[in-house]
Amino acid sequence: MRNNGARQVALAGLLTSLMLVLGFIERQFPLTAAIPGIKLGLANSVLIYAVYMLGIRQSIILMLLKALMSWLIYSNMSAMLYSLAGGVMSLAIMLLLHRVKGLGPIGISVSGAVFFNVGQIGMAVFMLKTPQLMFTYLPVLMVSGVLTGILTGIIAQLVMKHLKNLAI
Repeated sequence: MRNNGARQVALAGLLTSLMLVLGFIERQFPLTAAIPGIKLGLANSVLIYAVYMLGIRQSIILMLLKALMSWLIYSNMSAMLYSLAGGVMSLAIMLLLHRVKGLGPIGISVSGAVFFNVGQIGMAVFMLKTPQLMFTYLPVLMVSGVLTGILTGIIAQLVMKHLKNLAI
């Protein structure tokens, strides 16, 4: 007889660790120094796996753990707030859209990436009192979100194909 609770905790720890490692790797290789904030979003591929294979509750837990653990590791409260705002928006749209027929992991990933940027810019507008970011910087991040979302979605699709048996 398996202990499902222990399995869920172990899997959450494993996937959270994987997201943190992928986030750390991304920090070492920024896509462009000219446009801050653009990153590949590899940790999002783990979250897409969770949305499809583990369900709503585990997906929310993973997103929150990633944001909170990143804050503990990097000791940057504002970065944690940006990450949390982006993560909530991204996960919300991915959870809503993953049930839409014909919209697979790549479409979900693109939507998640775009809404992550919307959440981050929304937090920046709130914190910095700079509403012009919605019209100046958000379009740039949305284009990058589509491009990186496609790549992340392809990665997530490949991961799900090979890790179906990890789902609880």
